[in-house]
Amino acid sequence: MQQVIQASRDQGSLFDEFSKEGFLPVRKLLYKFSYVIEDCHGTRSRMMIEDWEIGQLYWNCFKNNDEDAATDKVRQKYFADIAQTKDVYLFLGTTYQFHFKRARNPYVIVGVFYPPVDNQPALFG
Repeated sequence: MQQVIQASRDQGSLFDEFSKEGFLPVRKLLYKFSYVIEDCHGTRSRMMIEDWEIGQLYWNCFKNNDEDAATDKVRQKYFADIAQTKDVYLFLGTTYQFHFKRARNPYVIVGVFYPPVDNQPALFG
Protein backbone atom coordinates (compact mmCIF):
# COMPACT_ATOMS: atom_id res chain seq x y z
CA MET A 1 0.00 0.00 0.00
CA GLN A 2 2.85 2.37 0.83
CA GLN A 3 4.26 1.85 -2.68
CA VAL A 4 0.93 2.81 -4.26
CA ILE A 5 0.80 6.01 -2.19
CA GLN A 6 4.40 6.86 -3.07
CA ALA A 7 3.76 6.25 -6.81
CA SER A 8 0.71 8.52 -6.68
CA ARG A 9 2.76 11.19 -4.91
CA ASP A 10 5.56 10.98 -7.46
CA GLN A 11 3.15 11.25 -10.38
CA GLY A 12 2.31 14.85 -9.58
CA SER A 13 -0.96 16.71 -9.57
CA LEU A 14 -3.17 18.66 -11.90
CA PHE A 15 -3.44 21.31 -9.25
CA ASP A 16 -0.45 23.61 -8.87
CA GLU A 17 -1.07 24.54 -5.26
CA PHE A 18 -0.41 20.97 -4.10
CA SER A 19 3.25 20.06 -4.33
CA LYS A 20 5.01 16.75 -3.81
CA GLU A 21 6.66 18.11 -0.68
CA GLY A 22 3.29 19.10 0.82
CA PHE A 23 1.86 15.56 0.70
CA LEU A 24 2.57 13.22 3.58
CA PRO A 25 0.86 9.86 4.13
CA VAL A 26 -1.25 9.59 7.28
CA ARG A 27 0.29 7.49 10.02
CA LYS A 28 -1.58 4.27 10.72
CA LEU A 29 -3.21 4.08 14.13
CA LEU A 30 -2.02 1.34 16.44
CA TYR A 31 -5.52 0.86 17.90
CA LYS A 32 -9.15 0.74 16.82
CA PHE A 33 -11.36 2.89 19.01
CA SER A 34 -15.05 2.11 19.35
CA TYR A 35 -18.24 2.92 21.23
CA VAL A 36 -20.57 0.28 22.65
CA ILE A 37 -24.11 1.48 22.06
CA GLU A 38 -27.31 0.12 23.59
CA ASP A 39 -30.64 0.62 21.82
CA CYS A 40 -34.10 0.96 23.41
CA HIS A 41 -34.52 -2.86 23.38
CA GLY A 42 -31.30 -3.44 25.31
CA THR A 43 -29.34 -4.74 22.30
CA ARG A 44 -25.68 -3.75 22.44
CA SER A 45 -23.61 -2.98 19.36
CA ARG A 46 -19.90 -2.20 19.10
CA MET A 47 -19.25 0.50 16.51
CA MET A 48 -15.73 1.37 15.41
CA ILE A 49 -14.86 5.08 15.23
CA GLU A 50 -13.33 5.91 11.83
CA ASP A 51 -13.35 9.69 12.36
CA TRP A 52 -9.98 11.35 11.68
CA GLU A 53 -10.34 13.45 14.83
CA ILE A 54 -9.84 10.54 17.22
CA GLY A 55 -6.73 9.49 15.31
CA GLN A 56 -5.27 12.96 15.46
CA LEU A 57 -6.09 13.16 19.17
CA TYR A 58 -4.19 9.90 19.71
CA TRP A 59 -1.12 11.15 17.83
CA ASN A 60 -1.21 14.46 19.74
CA CYS A 61 -1.29 12.51 23.03
CA PHE A 62 1.46 10.12 21.85
CA LYS A 63 4.15 12.82 21.84
CA ASN A 64 6.05 11.17 24.71
CA ASN A 65 5.99 7.73 22.99
CA ASP A 66 3.84 6.32 25.78
CA GLU A 67 1.03 4.23 24.24
CA ASP A 68 -0.76 3.60 27.54
CA ALA A 69 -0.86 7.28 28.45
CA ALA A 70 -2.05 8.22 24.95
CA THR A 71 -4.90 5.68 24.95
CA ASP A 72 -5.89 6.74 28.48
CA LYS A 73 -6.09 10.38 27.36
CA VAL A 74 -8.25 9.42 24.36
CA ARG A 75 -10.59 7.43 26.62
CA GLN A 76 -10.74 10.34 29.07
CA LYS A 77 -11.62 12.79 26.30
CA TYR A 78 -14.26 10.67 24.53
CA PHE A 79 -15.82 8.74 27.39
CA ALA A 80 -15.58 11.14 30.30
CA ASP A 81 -15.15 14.71 29.10
CA ILE A 82 -17.37 14.63 26.00
CA ALA A 83 -19.96 12.02 27.00
CA GLN A 84 -20.67 13.58 30.40
CA THR A 85 -20.63 17.27 29.53
CA LYS A 86 -21.97 17.44 25.97
CA ASP A 87 -24.66 16.02 23.73
CA VAL A 88 -23.11 13.36 21.52
CA TYR A 89 -24.31 12.75 17.97
CA LEU A 90 -22.76 10.01 15.86
CA PHE A 91 -22.65 10.14 12.07
CA LEU A 92 -22.82 6.60 10.71
CA GLY A 93 -21.75 5.17 7.39
CA THR A 94 -20.60 1.92 5.87
CA THR A 95 -17.29 0.93 4.38
CA TYR A 96 -16.91 -0.75 1.03
CA GLN A 97 -15.72 -3.88 2.80
CA PHE A 98 -19.10 -4.39 4.53
CA HIS A 99 -21.44 -2.45 2.23
CA PHE A 100 -22.84 -5.37 0.24
CA LYS A 101 -22.47 -8.07 2.89
CA ARG A 102 -25.32 -9.04 5.13
CA ALA A 103 -23.36 -8.24 8.27
CA ARG A 104 -25.19 -7.98 11.58
CA ASN A 105 -24.02 -4.40 11.91
CA PRO A 106 -22.25 -3.04 8.81
CA TYR A 107 -22.08 0.53 10.14
CA VAL A 108 -19.10 2.45 11.48
CA ILE A 109 -18.91 5.87 13.09
CA VAL A 110 -17.58 8.28 10.46
CA GLY A 111 -18.02 11.41 12.54
CA VAL A 112 -18.68 12.52 16.10
CA PHE A 113 -20.45 15.81 16.81
CA TYR A 114 -20.64 17.04 20.39
CA PRO A 115 -22.31 20.42 20.88
CA PRO A 116 -22.76 21.77 24.40
CA VAL A 117 -25.87 20.62 26.24
CA ASP A 118 -28.70 23.08 25.63
CA ASN A 119 -30.64 23.49 28.89
CA GLN A 120 -33.54 25.24 27.27
CA PRO A 121 -36.29 26.15 29.73
CA ALA A 122 -39.75 24.67 29.21
CA LEU A 123 -42.08 26.71 27.00
CA PHE A 124 -45.08 26.14 29.25
CA GLY A 125 -44.10 25.83 32.85
